Amino acid sequence: MRAGPEGGLPFFVYGTLRPGEHNHDLYLRGRVAEEEPARLTGALLYDGPGYPYAIEAAGTAAPGAVASGAVVGELVTAKREAYGELLAVLDELEEYEAPDDPRNLYVRVARDVLRADGTPARAWVYFAAPRVARALRARGRLIADGDWLAHVRGR
Repeated sequence: MRAGPEGGLPFFVYGTLRPGEHNHDLYLRGRVAEEEPARLTGALLYDGPGYPYAIEAAGTAAPGAVASGAVVGELVTAKREAYGELLAVLDELEEYEAPDDPRNLYVRVARDVLRADGTPARAWVYFAAPRVARALRARGRLIADGDWLAHVRGR
């Protein structure tokens, strides 16, 4: 069983779960009530081995500075009856076990994202786990515009 609050939050997806990408239909089809464009500010996006990683930009900003960067994605709201199942399959896909588990590839964190009209929404975001984020900051390939789809389609 995965640890963590079960708040029914929507999910912010920014990589292979976005429309048109291979995991979108595999994991989201039949489980989603709504999808809408959104942005995660204060985060950076890195190209991983076949999929992206978001990291919080706060760790790269000077003390007291506003974190820069934004990640482009979608705000995905699960169907009420599918929420628990979707949470479980996304945790498994993202290799998230529990808070502070050293096996985590990603960590699931509640953050505010911005809808296209600028209104905020609280959502689950899968960030690179701390050990992965350290490696990315040291030698990763930053996706400067924060848009995975534009990045992979530009290859």
